[in-house]
Amino acid sequence: MSARTDTPQTTSGQPTGTTPEGPFTLTAGPADAGNRLDRFLAAGIGTLSRSRVKALIEAGHVRRDGQPATDPSEAIRPGATYVLAPPAAAPATPQAQDIPLTVLFEDRHLIVLDKPAGLVVHPAPGNQDGTLVNALLAHAGEELTGIGGERRPGIVHRLDKDTSGVMVVAKSEVAHTTLSAAFASRDLERAYLALAWGLPSPAAGEVDADIGRHPTDRKRMAVVTRNGKHALTRYSTERAFGTSCALLRCRLATGRTHQIRVHLSHIGHPLVGDPVYLRRLPAAARGLPEAARDALLAFPRQALHAETLGFHHPVTGAMLRFHAPLPPDMQALLTLLDGNPG
Repeated sequence: MSARTDTPQTTSGQPTGTTPEGPFTLTAGPADAGNRLDRFLAAGIGTLSRSRVKALIEAGHVRRDGQPATDPSEAIRPGATYVLAPPAAAPATPQAQDIPLTVLFEDRHLIVLDKPAGLVVHPAPGNQDGTLVNALLAHAGEELTGIGGERRPGIVHRLDKDTSGVMVVAKSEVAHTTLSAAFASRDLERAYLALAWGLPSPAAGEVDADIGRHPTDRKRMAVVTRNGKHALTRYSTERAFGTSCALLRCRLATGRTHQIRVHLSHIGHPLVGDPVYLRRLPAAARGLPEAARDALLAFPRQALHAETLGFHHPVTGAMLRFHAPLPPDMQALLTLLDGNPG
């Protein structure tokens, strides 16, 4: 395959001389004969998913030698020139809202921030506004170049509402595609700090247990023995407060942040304050002085913080690594435990 645009041509197979949002012009070579149109364009462009390319073809945004090409399965004709011209990004459905953000890094492709506890990532039933997406629409404004045809921030991973810490969000289609692939393949670094009840034994280890929906409580995930999704969490004890609590550093070998809560509960060390997986008074709480015990039992959220996130920049390839310090509410618990270790 060769590729060209209305500006200088290239024979590398990748469109150049245009913005990452298009238009994209590609000329098919002999080796491309018989390939599907959607596969040919997705491979040649490299920054749009095949499903996105397919939708653009069906919507009439692709031309072959100046004529409409609307069938994604159309066979490629060697020597033909194909132009994909995505429409301008449409305004996002969520509305922009001026919500303060702690930004750790930002450029035209992505933004890294320290999400506070209590902030929902994406609008959903029960949380239609006041979310991180609403805040990013106000913060980034016209810098959002369009993802999936809509001018919106690209959420490539999530933190639960009451989990704090480092998040990265895409601002461009190329960043969204590349970062999504990195998270899917786990080609990145993620470390979390968790304050758990009790003292794990051994002090460092891993929890390798499949996860699926709870059989009776659809709001919960549960460790399952079969038909679940493989999940592996590694942990180490950073600080022990007698035998009552431990500050653990957790790293995900698979899956998403929520599995830390499930896995630690599964091994008998649920997170302090977890509203879903802490269902009874922990035995470890009985050894604490009353003031410390009451403070930990009254903690209003799961004591989980995404401390570190490292990844390769989706465009430059440079390695980026970010840290978010423990938020004041978790730090206050550690200070209290230092004086009342239990």
